[in-house]
Amino acid sequence: MRLKIIHEPKLGTTDMVLLLIFFIGIYLGVIVQITAKIPFPSAPSGVAGLFLLWRRRDDIVPAHLGALFGIVLLYLFASFCTGDLTGLSKRFTGLVQLTYSFVIGYAMFLTLLQASRAQLSRMFLGLSLFILIGSLLESYAGLDRLSDAVRQKLYDSGIYEADMRDQLLYGKVRPKLFTSEPSAVTFGYTLFTFSWFVVSQHRRKLLLFVLLMAGGLVAMPGPTLLLGLLLLPPYYLFVLPDTPPIGNFGAGYRLAVLIFGSIVLLVFAVLGATVYAERLGQILNGNDPSFFYRVIGPALVAFEVMKERPWAGAGLTGENFIADLVMNVFVQSSHFSAGWRISKISEVLTNYFWLHWIYLGVVWGIITFAGVSIWLRLLGAPSLLFCWIVWIVFGQASGAYVAPKTWVVLLLAAALSMLHQRVAVPVAPQPAMPFGRPPRLRRRFGLAPQV
Repeated sequence: MRLKIIHEPKLGTTDMVLLLIFFIGIYLGVIVQITAKIPFPSAPSGVAGLFLLWRRRDDIVPAHLGALFGIVLLYLFASFCTGDLTGLSKRFTGLVQLTYSFVIGYAMFLTLLQASRAQLSRMFLGLSLFILIGSLLESYAGLDRLSDAVRQKLYDSGIYEADMRDQLLYGKVRPKLFTSEPSAVTFGYTLFTFSWFVVSQHRRKLLLFVLLMAGGLVAMPGPTLLLGLLLLPPYYLFVLPDTPPIGNFGAGYRLAVLIFGSIVLLVFAVLGATVYAERLGQILNGNDPSFFYRVIGPALVAFEVMKERPWAGAGLTGENFIADLVMNVFVQSSHFSAGWRISKISEVLTNYFWLHWIYLGVVWGIITFAGVSIWLRLLGAPSLLFCWIVWIVFGQASGAYVAPKTWVVLLLAAALSMLHQRVAVPVAPQPAMPFGRPPRLRRRFGLAPQV
């Protein structure tokens, strides 16, 4: 019995260009204001996503759309259960943004399934190398002037200006590479590099992945890069064992993965304590507002919301509804400094995993979590655990729960894990053709064995 890859789909140039625009839009995170209160997040991704949805219209499965409609209804019901009817207008805007994010994410998902692994591998590696080389050029070759000029045109607010802090913590000004802040660069780089790792068929891809992460630590230092290491054990535990022709490895393999995971956690801790020793000291001393607003603060607020409002939380985009609660939780934390200025509550809760529980509470949080899981299963995701672990890990470096980036991470994990299983099928040896016709002639006249 031999193994042969057959009937692998392949995208045309138009679809690949649209996918590239889609992921560049996710990387940039450009927001276009439709009205004063209605934003158009990740505008390039939205435009490309709608074109992709139209081009994939024949691939849409009614059950997929039905499940997606059911998820939107769950979020709608959750909004009515918050007890604050005065905030329905803002929550409805959040629901519209969430629906938009799901829809273009679904378009991306359908398109990825029509691509070959080689096509996607080249695309994701190209995006990673663009960010890596661009970051080096920005730091050492003067590209920062062009980058800053473009950033001033693309972003109306939220432009990162803490270069002196970067000099203190990292010994250099971190590259922004056309984005609003350095964390967007490291997030995009980690996401694209891990996506390449999952979909790549290179024999030494683990070594190359580690080298790319090491290069990232040099070119764009930031703790988000370390999250890429935490994603390796889930891949080896939940994706690789179920991929044909590898088959089931058994308990010995899983034990080896657990040992490997322990080593990864140790490396993660050592790198965090050495490479980011200065920042770790600031975190422990309560002098790092970025880490507090991204990790510590949202977790503390989520637990308090789940305790006080377990049924439905604050509602979608309901930060202002619980502004007093947020401030009370913050000031009681030893990691919070009263000298930090807070202009908007939404800007100090930047972790979409904890925002899930802040917005929805315990009951509706679990219900919507289950609803999205059912949708993932209908889409064909081979491992819900892998998808959710990837989503949770990246959530430690990103907020904006209703924005496309949040749900692209989840649907991207589902699509790539499905593509990973599309590698080969067993094909029985074919009998020799009579008269020993050369293979080229047999194919030319349609006499090749049919698989």
